[in-house]
Order: sequence, then C-alpha cells, then structure tokens
Amino acid sequence: MFGLGWFEVVALVVIALLVFGPEKLPQAAAQAGRTLRNLRQMANNAKQDIRTGLGPDFADFDPSDLNPRNFVRKHLLDDDDDWDRKPSEPAVSTVLETGAYTEGQLGFGEIPPYDREAT
Repeated sequence: MFGLGWFEVVALVVIALLVFGPEKLPQAAAQAGRTLRNLRQMANNAKQDIRTGLGPDFADFDPSDLNPRNFVRKHLLDDDDDWDRKPSEPAVSTVLETGAYTEGQLGFGEIPPYDREAT
C-alpha cells in the first residue's frame, strides 16, 4: 500500500493517535477520506475537461502518456519491429542506383551511401 511496509503503517497509526487522540481520530480519518475522494473527483473532472476540449481527434489521449517512462515505452518499444529481428540479420539499408532500398550489410570501414534526395 503506497510503498509502505507494515512497520511504517503501524508507526503512522501511533503518531496519528498521539496527535489527534482516540476521540478525534475517527473524525480525522473520515475527513481525510472525504478530502481524498474530492481530490480524485477533481482530477477525473480535469481529465474529462481536457479530453472534451481537445476534441474527437484526441479521444484516446491519456495524461499518463506524458510521463517520460510511459512515453518511451509506448512510442519507442511497443511498435519496434527491430526487437523481433535476429542479430545475424543486417540492419543497414543500402540504396541501389534505382533508388530502391534493400537490406544489406556494410563491410569493415565501408562508408554508408549518401542519399542526396533525402537530405
């Protein structure tokens, strides 16, 4: 639960008992629960407002995708077909004189081809 072990949870309960006392602890816990529920509702409403404001083009928008870890995982690792390629298969593409691309492997010290149209 929130990355806390049992010792930390027990310590927090003891501190809460010392701070609030046994009479006011249930009221404080209920107030904390209401506050957490209100914060969740506000966050969900903000997400919904962002989605409706962006329009139908961004219907699948998820704010958690803006987290750099999720962004890299979703856009760089999920759609990458190179992970399925065997290490023995070549990864360098060469340009033929016709402009068609084929898979090839460069020799040691060989300079990759320069495509004037691509630059």
